[in-house]
Amino acid sequence: MKAGRVVWTALRARPGALARIAGWSVVEVAPAFLIGLAIARAIDDGFAAGRVDVGLAWLAALGTAWLLAAFAARQVILAVAAVAEPFRDDLLTLAVRGALCEGPQDAPASAVARINLQVELARDAFAAVVTVVRGFAFTAAGAVLGLVALHPALTVLVVPPFVLGAVLFTISLPALYRRQRAYLEADERTAQTLVSVTGGLRDVTACGAEERVEALVGRRIAAQARSAGRLAGMTALRTAALGVGAWTPVVLILVGGPWVAGGTLGAGVIVGALAYVTQSLAPALGGLVEGVGVSGVRLFASLDRILHTTSPSPSPSRERTASPKVADPPALTFTGVSFSYGEHAAPVVQDLDLEIRDGEHLAIVGPSGAGKSTLSALAAGLLHPGAGTVTVAGVPAHLADPGIRVLIPQEAYTFRGSLRENLAYLSDAPPERILAAAREVGADELIERLGGLDADLDPGGLSAGERQLIALVRAHLADARLVILDEATCHLDPAAEERAERAFVRRGGTLIVVAHRLTSARRAGRVLLLDGSRASMGTHEELVAAAPLYADLVGHWETTREEAQLS
Repeated sequence: MKAGRVVWTALRARPGALARIAGWSVVEVAPAFLIGLAIARAIDDGFAAGRVDVGLAWLAALGTAWLLAAFAARQVILAVAAVAEPFRDDLLTLAVRGALCEGPQDAPASAVARINLQVELARDAFAAVVTVVRGFAFTAAGAVLGLVALHPALTVLVVPPFVLGAVLFTISLPALYRRQRAYLEADERTAQTLVSVTGGLRDVTACGAEERVEALVGRRIAAQARSAGRLAGMTALRTAALGVGAWTPVVLILVGGPWVAGGTLGAGVIVGALAYVTQSLAPALGGLVEGVGVSGVRLFASLDRILHTTSPSPSPSRERTASPKVADPPALTFTGVSFSYGEHAAPVVQDLDLEIRDGEHLAIVGPSGAGKSTLSALAAGLLHPGAGTVTVAGVPAHLADPGIRVLIPQEAYTFRGSLRENLAYLSDAPPERILAAAREVGADELIERLGGLDADLDPGGLSAGERQLIALVRAHLADARLVILDEATCHLDPAAEERAERAFVRRGGTLIVVAHRLTSARRAGRVLLLDGSRASMGTHEELVAAAPLYADLVGHWETTREEAQLS
């Protein structure tokens, strides 16, 4: 799929918004049509002729046009937003699909960089390009029509250099695109390096590898700086195009205007023609050069990076192995698994052997930084072990069908759209099944408060706990037999947390909970205790008796609960 096709599809899919943009743009560019004519008539027919009232009337008409244009500009922004926000959601879907199709060597660093950087860049650039291109087209058309109404002969002096400037700028776009793309690739490589480094800062310091890491990061930053410098060099071409198209007509009007018009030009007509060039055409071309030269090139470069991974070429090392049907009971197995963030970093998980049976309820506990979330990411296939294997139903985790497991992280994801779309994101559940799952998990009151399944959802208006409830219902509705809750209830109160966990137990399948509270560990059939690179397994009672660290955690949890009750 090409970037241009994505942009065209996004525009064509929303004809109503485009019609509003066009309609309000006509009102917005009324001053571009009227400015030269009003000034010329105010001078020649008004003030110069001794008729002050006529001059003031023309200026008042121009002022009224500016007021209407200010209101129309606001409506244009709203209409552009109605196109840009759905475009962002469509891009995010493509980016997530591409990240899921990537091999383990690329995820998660490049996927994070692409989703969090490229999608936002593309959305902002798309809105800027739509705004700039329609502004250029309507403003240029209005100014040329006004110039014809003022004095048709002057178009010979204005239109050719203006078109030439636009053509020169268009010719420079391929080079701009290449340099913008090179800069984005350098920026992404820098982001990948920084993600890897920041994840292992403690180990970098412990191993005395500061100079080596500093040199690596420095090379990435220097390469990005060189790309930025080459991109900045294209500014000269944009400036030349603007000079030809915007300021050459000023010189031609002053020098050749009387000759072209046969000496019939009055002072008002000359001032009016200059107003058309300096107040309408020059800003329109400048906006096009700046907007398309920066935002447009950035848009297509970002789209190219996003779309590059949506249809990867199959290869033996990256083809997904056929997984069992969803109905087959999956088992999660860790065999001799070790993992560290960086080649020379200390292992977070080391020589871990673990088998989780179908239908089992496992809680993972341990101090902060012990590797609980790392273990969840390995189980979900988001991280690839440095040694050993992680399998889901006998298939390597990173190759298994994503439909047989679901991971809900601590920071739950919601998106703009209807509440129904957010809840049924991982399934095709009908409304009655969605509502039933919401009652099970404890999100029924939230659905009612938000206005029902068809209510528009604003992620920014939700609390962290509300986002978690939506994600929990989404996971409950999924067909996945393996559910991993990585502190996915940490923003809920204990009663709501218990209700949600018991709902997943009743749902069936395998449940893994990274425990935020002691009660989660007590409800589980088995508890996995992580202590650095070591791991212990047992029931709650067995670990209290045999594992001092677990006993200390229990004491800390109990003390915290008692303090909460007293307060």
